[in-house]
Amino acid sequence: MAEIIQKDGTWTFDGDALRLTPGRDKNVSLLRKTLGELTVPLGALAGISFEQGKKSGRLRLRLRDGADPLLQATGGKLAEPNDPYQLTVESDRYGVAEYVADEVRDALLLDRVPADPVDGYLLQGPSVPLSVSAGDGTASFDGERVRLEWNWKTEDSKSAAGTRSLALTDLTTVEWHPAVGLENGYLRFTVRGAETKAPPKYDPNSVELWGFKKDPLMALVAAAVQARLPHPTASPQAAQAAEQPAATAPEDDHDALLRRLRELGDLHKSGVLTDEEFATAKRAVLKRM
Repeated sequence: MAEIIQKDGTWTFDGDALRLTPGRDKNVSLLRKTLGELTVPLGALAGISFEQGKKSGRLRLRLRDGADPLLQATGGKLAEPNDPYQLTVESDRYGVAEYVADEVRDALLLDRVPADPVDGYLLQGPSVPLSVSAGDGTASFDGERVRLEWNWKTEDSKSAAGTRSLALTDLTTVEWHPAVGLENGYLRFTVRGAETKAPPKYDPNSVELWGFKKDPLMALVAAAVQARLPHPTASPQAAQAAEQPAATAPEDDHDALLRRLRELGDLHKSGVLTDEEFATAKRAVLKRM
C-alpha cells in the first residue's frame, strides 16, 4: 500500500483503487470538503503526475474521458482549488509523492489499463438528496426530479414562471460553468423539446451564478444528475435496451419484465451488450419492477 498524508488531504493506493480524502485545513475548498472521500478505481485512471515546486509540489490524476460524471458535467472547468484530483504536497514529502506516483504507474502498466475513453461512468456521482443555494436560486435533486426555486435577486421574467420541477427522464443534458471575469456562470438543464439559447439570467431551467463562494457546489448538483443520465457515448443498443421495457411492458406486468431480464442476459452473454450497457439496461428494468 502507498499513502501520502498532507494538510491538503490524504491519498491511499491499495493496488486496485485510489482513495482520496480531503484535508481539514482551512485552505481546502468548500467543494472538496462537501464532496468528501472519493474512491477512484484503477481502471478509471489514464495517468498520474507529480510536479515539484520551490515551496510545494502537486500530485495530479488524469482520468479517462467519460469515467467521472463530475468532470463530464463541468467540462474540465473546475479551478485548481476545487479539483478533487489534485493534491498539494509539501517539499519535505516529495519523495513520498514520487513513490505514490510510481506505484500507480506500475499498476497501470501491469494491469494494462488503456487510456482511451470509456462508455460508462466508473465513479459514482454525489449522493442524493442534494440541495444548493447560490446565485439567483436554489437547485435540489432527489434522484428523480430537479427542483429550481428562485430568490429575490431573480429576474422578474424568470421568477414569474414560479418554482420549476423537472423530471430526470425529461432532461437531455446538464452543464455547469463558473463565472469568469465579467461573465457570469450558470447551472443549466436542457429539457427535451424545450431547448433554448436564452441567457441563464432569463432561462427558467438555469440558475445564474455570480462568482461567489457557493457557486462550485452547484457543480455537485450537476454531477449527481449527470451520473443518472445516459452516458454521452453509450451505444444505441444500450439506450434501446433501457427504453424497451417502458414501451412494451405495462408497469404491473411482472412476467413481461422477467422475460425482458432474461433477454438482456442473453444479449449480454452473446456479446451484443457490454458489461456497462447490460448494467444500465438491467437497472432500468428493475426500477420498473
